[in-house]
Amino acid sequence: MSGKNVTNAFEEIIFEATNAEARKYIAGGVVSLNRKVDPAIIFKQGKGSKIYDIHGHEYIDYHAAFAPFLLGHNYDPINEAVMDVLRNDLSLIGSGTNELEIRLAKLLCGMIPSFDRVQITNTGSEATAHAIRLSRAYTGKEDIILMIGGYNGWHNDVARAVMPSLKQLGPRVSPGQYPFIPSSAGIPEGVKQKVHCINFNDLASVEYVLQRYPVACVLTEPVLQNIGVVLPQPGYLEGLLALCEQYDAVCVFDEVKTGFRSALGGFQQVSGVTPHLSVFGKAIANGYPLGVIGGKKEIMELFDDKDPSRRVLIAGTYNAHPLNTAAALATIGILQNPQVYAQISDISNLLYRGWETLFAEKGIPAVVSRNASASCVYFCEKTPQDLYDILEHHDFEWDLRWRRALIGKGIYLIPVACKQNSVSYAHTKEDIARTLETTREVLKEL
Repeated sequence: MSGKNVTNAFEEIIFEATNAEARKYIAGGVVSLNRKVDPAIIFKQGKGSKIYDIHGHEYIDYHAAFAPFLLGHNYDPINEAVMDVLRNDLSLIGSGTNELEIRLAKLLCGMIPSFDRVQITNTGSEATAHAIRLSRAYTGKEDIILMIGGYNGWHNDVARAVMPSLKQLGPRVSPGQYPFIPSSAGIPEGVKQKVHCINFNDLASVEYVLQRYPVACVLTEPVLQNIGVVLPQPGYLEGLLALCEQYDAVCVFDEVKTGFRSALGGFQQVSGVTPHLSVFGKAIANGYPLGVIGGKKEIMELFDDKDPSRRVLIAGTYNAHPLNTAAALATIGILQNPQVYAQISDISNLLYRGWETLFAEKGIPAVVSRNASASCVYFCEKTPQDLYDILEHHDFEWDLRWRRALIGKGIYLIPVACKQNSVSYAHTKEDIARTLETTREVLKEL
């Protein structure tokens, strides 16, 4: 056995022992079970575009912890803003308002087209739960429409499987709806009956459900970025908003992943379509836990309606924690410089063009679907327009082999098929060159 193989075998033993220790005390062995992947590398540090495992091995990171790190890991100006909060003894008081949260709210209302008023949460899941509750209170209706292939959090109303099988879904239908396939046990049957799952980019099915049920809201990512990157077809978002207004439903954009990566004002700024409510998270604070819900004044003010029967509860001990709020303010301040987005765009396009060239040279059917700094390589002939296209045409086995081979050579794409790849402001031309050269090596080997 060579010295390198001995080293690798020893490191695998350490990884397994550490994972076994985790399984002994953590339910499932991982905090947040969507992090449970193979290979089960244990990471220790992140800086800029790089992450490092417990053995000190370096990886160029395109996972970005499910995408919040738009500026890169531990970006110094963000950390410095957080340290200022600690040095100045700013604390979580939990009574009244404070300067930081007012500044953040004012900035957000000035940047995001749909925001007349805003509330701050800790996570995107909390924000989508509030959006559904607000919509029900505002409309007096209870049913909701969701997209198959979408992800909007972990709570009961939205906890359907992100990537169900064709067998579970049944044949493609339009107009029509699909069964609620839960992603979790413990969801009451009564909840499932209020949720209607349809295909993305299918306005006929939106209207089909709106005509038949008392729908409070249509909740969707404007770009499906939990099954890669599935873009809206021309006219789809405009049509969605028009149908919501026609049938008195609230149009809600889940911009937890598209927000800030697409543009400072979210994908709604790019598309020119302004929903009634929007939720943001992830990149808003470059890795610090903060979510946001905002929208039309008449809906948002239900949070403090004078009539208790109409008032919608929002509460959270850690909402707008000063550490996270300071991180969000600093992140937005940096992103307001247009050169930042220009650089991210240039670097991202270098990667996309390089991948397209390499796959074409090898004659591998592949398309690189992208939304700004978010991308996904689909191993099929055409860019998917919905989940059915992916399930019917994408080569899942090849996708996993490709990802794992890259990881073995120091390029980290999370080893889960069809998951988004994310470029940050910290990625350099040298990172892209190394990534493309490694891709070339991997494609020869595969």
